[in-house]
Parts: sequence; structure tokens; C-alpha cells
Amino acid sequence: MAADRRVTLKSRAQIEQMALAGALVAQVLDRLAGEVKPGVTTLALDALAEEMIRSAGAVPSFIGVPGRLAPYRHTLCISVDDEIVHGVPGPRRIRDGQIVSIDAGAIVDGWHGDAARTFIVGEVPDATRRLVAATEQAMYAGIAAAQPGAFLADISGAIEDTARAYGYGVIRAFVGHGIGTEMHEEPQVTNYRTGSRGRRIEPGLCLAIEPMFTLGGHEVRIRNDGWTVITADGSLAAHWENTIAVTADGPRILTSSPASESVAATAGATTGATASATTAAAASAEALPAR
Repeated sequence: MAADRRVTLKSRAQIEQMALAGALVAQVLDRLAGEVKPGVTTLALDALAEEMIRSAGAVPSFIGVPGRLAPYRHTLCISVDDEIVHGVPGPRRIRDGQIVSIDAGAIVDGWHGDAARTFIVGEVPDATRRLVAATEQAMYAGIAAAQPGAFLADISGAIEDTARAYGYGVIRAFVGHGIGTEMHEEPQVTNYRTGSRGRRIEPGLCLAIEPMFTLGGHEVRIRNDGWTVITADGSLAAHWENTIAVTADGPRILTSSPASESVAATAGATTGATASATTAAAASAEALPAR
């Protein structure tokens, strides 16, 4: 209960401030979508993102975040194949046939936006495409469940149900979170049921909803860099994330963009100023064959 007291509800004006940060993050990810190709280094992608964020008068959210060995030094987290989250940009080059998860955050006038997408590079097996699509579908299912009067467990259950439908592993060591003037605020939003309903959802609650699924199990390891989280069994992982604000009419996606709005509409989520999300899982389940 002590953690619950640290939850902050945002005003309409504050949500509009967060929407500015969210829009910038979406623009960065849209731009990177065209740059993630064979031969590019992850460090080059990171440099591009930092230039975009700073040119907009904003600050990268991730730089300076404390870590096990040292503070984080990069604008993006770029995780490839069996890397789940917190992959550190460097000189390695992207190759055809990989999946690349990019997590980006920006601070605009003190307010954070946070989002992640998994990109497919070239040709990959159908099983890989289904993993990426199902993880995205689960994100929208979780968003759709974030209705006033519901509970955090409804978000968790919607995400877990999507994973179970396709037989995927659900990462348990890392979860979604509240967001606002800090990148990580209370409450935590698990991607699996815990047996507790958790906090009741109400207008003004802002969350980063971010499922992480694998083709294997949920166990993880952290590489010697102190940051990069990988699947313990070497299986592929996908990661999708959006920042949302709960309004009286339902969840509003703050990290939306023209490039992502068609996906959100198909899934039943609404972007823009009047957000209302309905059923994410039903709309896109038909497009995903069984694993």
C-alpha cells in the first residue's frame, strides 16, 4: 500500500504536456523504422535519435539512468533477437533476418514519453513474424483494458491471455509502469496475473504498457555490460510499448503517430486527443495463425 500512495494522477493540462513528449518519441520511432536495415550500426541509430530529440529542444529520457555498473549513456535501448530490453547501442551492424526492438524516451518541459517497437529486418520465419505481431496485439489488448473503473489486473490479464493464446513466454522480471515527471513511477503494470486486482484505474492515471514475449520461457539473464537483458534459453523476444493516459472516455495513446494510428485503429485503440479504446485482441486475432 505504501507504493500505491506514490501514484500521481495527472490533470488535463499535464496530460497535454505528456502528449508533446509522446508525439516526439513517436516521430523518432517512425524515422527509425526507415533506417533499421542491414548494415546500419546500432550506434548510428542512437545518434540519429539523439539528434532528433535535442533538435526539438527535448532531452533523452534514458541518458544518466543509474545502472548496476554505471549510468546509461545512450538515447535508445536497441535489443536484437534474443535480447529483450536495455540493449546497449554500439558498433555492431544490423543483419538481414534479425528482429530489432527499439525503446525510446524523451523529456519535454519536464514530462516523459516512452515507447518501443520491434522491427523485422528482411526475411524472417513465419514464427518470428507471429511473435512480433502477437506482442504488438497484446500491447493494444492491454491498452483497451485500461478503462476507468477497471483494475490493473485487467490490463495484465488481457496481455497474458494474448500470450497464452499463441503459446508464448511472458517476461516477468520486467514490467510496465506509471510515467509522468519521472520515467518510472508507480504503479507497476505486470504482463501476467499476480492474483491481486491491484489499483483501480481512474482518469488521470498515466501508464507505460509494455508486453515482452518470447518464443521460449520467461527466464532472463543480464549480460556483462550490466544492461542488456537476454532470454536465458536463447529464444527470440519481442517488445512493444506505448504511453497512455486514462481519460473519462477511456485510454488515450500519447505516443501515437500517423504511422501507428492504422494499427491502433485495427486493434480497437484510439489515438489523438479524445482517446477511447475498446477491444484490441478481437480485431487482430483473425490475422494471426496459430503458432
